[in-house]
Amino acid sequence: MSAPTSPSLLPRHARRRRARRALLATLVLVAGLLVPAGPAAATGELPFRDPDLPLRARVDDLLGRLTPDEKISLLHQYQPAIPRLGVAAFKTGTEALHGVAWLGEATVFPQAIGLATTWDPELIRQVGDATGREARGFHRRDPAFNGLNLWAPVVNLLRDPRWGRNEEGYSEDPYLTGAISTAYGRGLQGNHPVYLQTAPTLKHYLANNNEVRRDTTSSMLPPRLLHDYEYPAFRTAIAANAATGVMTSYNLLNGRPATVEPSVDAQVRRWTERDLMVVSDAHAPVNLVESQRYYPSQAEANAAAINAGVDSFTVNDRDSGPTIAAITEARRRGLLDVAAIDDAVRHILTIRFRLGEFDPPGRNPYAAITPEVINAPAHQRLARRAAAAQMVLLKNAGGTLPLSPRRTRGVAVVGPLADTVYTDWYSGTPPYRVTARQGIAERLGDAARVTGDEAADRIALRDAATGRYVAATGSTDSDPVRATGTAADPAAQFDVFDWGQGIVTLRNVANGKYLGYNWGRFLTRDAQPNGWFVQQQFALEPRDDGGYALRYAGYETKESWFGPNRYVTVDADGALTLGAATAATAARFDRETISSGTASAVAAARAADVAVVMVGSMPFINGREAHDRTSTALAEGQAALVRAVRAANPNTVVVLQNSYPTTINWEQEHVPAILWTSHAGQETGHALADVLFGDHNPSGRLTQTWYRSDTGLPSILDYDIARTGMTYLYHRGRPLYPFGHGLSYSRFRYGDVRLDRAAVDAAGTVTVSVDVTNIGERAGTETVQLYTHQRSSRVQQPVMQLRGFERVRLAPGGTRTVRLSLRAADLAFWDVTRERRVVENASHDVLIGASAADIRGRASLRVRGETIPPRDLSAAPVAAMNFDDYSGVTLVDTTKAAGTAVAATAAGQWIEFADVAFPPDTTAISARVATPGDSPARIELRLGHPTRGRSIGTIAVPATGDRYAWTTVSADLRRAAGRHDLYLVFTGAARLDTVRLTTG
Repeated sequence: MSAPTSPSLLPRHARRRRARRALLATLVLVAGLLVPAGPAAATGELPFRDPDLPLRARVDDLLGRLTPDEKISLLHQYQPAIPRLGVAAFKTGTEALHGVAWLGEATVFPQAIGLATTWDPELIRQVGDATGREARGFHRRDPAFNGLNLWAPVVNLLRDPRWGRNEEGYSEDPYLTGAISTAYGRGLQGNHPVYLQTAPTLKHYLANNNEVRRDTTSSMLPPRLLHDYEYPAFRTAIAANAATGVMTSYNLLNGRPATVEPSVDAQVRRWTERDLMVVSDAHAPVNLVESQRYYPSQAEANAAAINAGVDSFTVNDRDSGPTIAAITEARRRGLLDVAAIDDAVRHILTIRFRLGEFDPPGRNPYAAITPEVINAPAHQRLARRAAAAQMVLLKNAGGTLPLSPRRTRGVAVVGPLADTVYTDWYSGTPPYRVTARQGIAERLGDAARVTGDEAADRIALRDAATGRYVAATGSTDSDPVRATGTAADPAAQFDVFDWGQGIVTLRNVANGKYLGYNWGRFLTRDAQPNGWFVQQQFALEPRDDGGYALRYAGYETKESWFGPNRYVTVDADGALTLGAATAATAARFDRETISSGTASAVAAARAADVAVVMVGSMPFINGREAHDRTSTALAEGQAALVRAVRAANPNTVVVLQNSYPTTINWEQEHVPAILWTSHAGQETGHALADVLFGDHNPSGRLTQTWYRSDTGLPSILDYDIARTGMTYLYHRGRPLYPFGHGLSYSRFRYGDVRLDRAAVDAAGTVTVSVDVTNIGERAGTETVQLYTHQRSSRVQQPVMQLRGFERVRLAPGGTRTVRLSLRAADLAFWDVTRERRVVENASHDVLIGASAADIRGRASLRVRGETIPPRDLSAAPVAAMNFDDYSGVTLVDTTKAAGTAVAATAAGQWIEFADVAFPPDTTAISARVATPGDSPARIELRLGHPTRGRSIGTIAVPATGDRYAWTTVSADLRRAAGRHDLYLVFTGAARLDTVRLTTG
């Protein structure tokens, strides 16, 4: 069936968009008539080439010259050139998460989670600016492929530490995420009033915080969670004009794929007056038809995406043919009108104009940037400064740190991350890498002995059947690994690195490369584990007969198309192959230990003044895109290493290098000093030495809650943090490390918290002041954090919520008054009873602290807001999704185009409308309902409690046979005058869109 094209049949947001288009077209026409002819007109150039004309007039001039086919061709990631108009090819999507990625050597800054732990917007802006300049440098090399539309930053909230892409985000807190993303986006964009340095795109809209079945799972977001938690993370940068668009995510949101999420137009585009370019995630348009099965044809899917607000389709790599064909077919079938296509093209062209593409080079200052900026010395220095600033001192008992460079004569740097710098999936290619051992050795010079030991067991694997050793057979990348070695020489020796949960990597001693599967040919060719499937993952599993089986554990083994054979067997010629489905039927290998990694590390630690134990994650293995973590524990072998080294040398410092909260309870209790760092890029080693030896006083702060255990965490698919008690906003337990935690080599004393007024109205602002004094012996930076807590409310309120922060650098003995502004409007929350934001009449605790758990002072603020009245369910139909509480139900799509409804699948599931005012003459209730199948259902209405409350009526839900086949039914109600909490309790599979009390 064709989509509606009559204005009265379009969704409300589509009608509003059509009206805006008509108004804008009129205004642009008038503006074009009033603007004098510019230089382009005088020289015969087309008007869109005239930089003195208004942007809208230029865009519309070019848009009006394009043919229908040319317009459609611009809706793919790879936009072709249009020679007749002198329009060049254009590509969306250059990755730039923490430096420019995938285009060759570029400055690699700390991972995004590391940038966030600086809590330093100005530093992050500088990193963004450097990244933007390097993107311009790459663009100068190849304008057609090295695009200026950057896919960064990632602003998905880090509500669960098991998310595989935790490294890409900033924080579990929307305010902090907004501040950081705004800073990075402003840096990427540059500060010119007309031109963009680059065009940043926020990822991934919306509620994209799990990798498991990420294209088929639905993130359930009740309205308050949506408006108070998820939207702000995106809104802040958009409203500040620090981003030029968003990328829609793979997941479904309340039952509807994000690729066709109507809030792109209904919400996101309302946050700014500027045009935004919305792109799909890679392959997501095809998911609408294939994995999600939401539309029967690609034409319908693409039309729906464009009507929802998507402008650019990222699919089929460089082949735009299928996208063009599908959109052309949609247009032919009447699924798309011309105005919708024009809208999408206008959004794209506006960004291209702002990048200066159609202007003389002399007008655009960014056009003069050359490739010489890539990895420029200034960027290297910035990378080192950022890497040091993002390190978080988690513990420092007895002043263990900083180390004295004069008194330290021997340092043992041990552990799997002691002498390597790993990149991640979205890293650039570092031009050089300074490891921890190298950085410390360079800092101490010849005055001290620095030893490095990766603490890896060195083993040989001997095929028990032949007595031959598994060995690299040559020196080139294509030479296979075979079980043909006659001796345990270096070619047959492998260093074993333990990454937890039984997964190891095996690095060949002779050539320093990792063993990998490589689609059937076992090779040693990779300098680090990498690739989409990370084919360097193995497990050495003990067999009952005393030998070992070698199981291949690359990520493709989790795919449905991968066969049952995951265990290595040995062919007659010694070739390794995946020929067994079980350890019992696999080749038996004898594991010969050449040397013990732990023993070697312990020996080095005993001989040193201090032991620095480098443990943590391998970014391609311990969670990444498409793969969540199942545990936050430190790898078993690494935890054992820490214990052994600590026993050998009490002066032990643990450096935890990873990108997610980790369960390190034993280490916190027994190790004197613990320092956290992300995988911090090419300058990691230098920055680490700067911090360890006091050249940089640590000032990083955690942006997530570190829980004491992962065993009590809820399902990663449960997004309702208020119900699950996740994040510092709702967690009431005692964390291992709280949100905002981070120590310094200095100590800071806080004075009393002062407010410039004790009460404000809903539009007022209060200034919060506190004196902070450095009572330590070193200059240092303290991050003063402002939180609030609403003492009473109609609804559940967070335990506390970050409202502001300021970094203050103080010399020893120095004092500064920190003043933070708090707007009463920022205390608003989403009122589901009236579908708007509200500032409630309430008292608030105003809290100043060094972390969410280290509150140094408080004051009381009275906010003269409003009192939310009792719910009125009789004036108009009320959306069922606007419940106050629920159990078991899910949120689903009312139609494929718009709307959210409640769905129940089992008896006893319920929703609650709290404090409902029942008119005295209430006689019945009407409900808009549907059933997904041919079985009827019931909805019982109870007062006060879902099971013990008084029953006042039952709605009989007829079998409608389809989830979108809605019908309105009614039921008589027994008397229930007054105010009551109303529970709607389901029996059977039913969907509920709206309810309304009727009187008379």
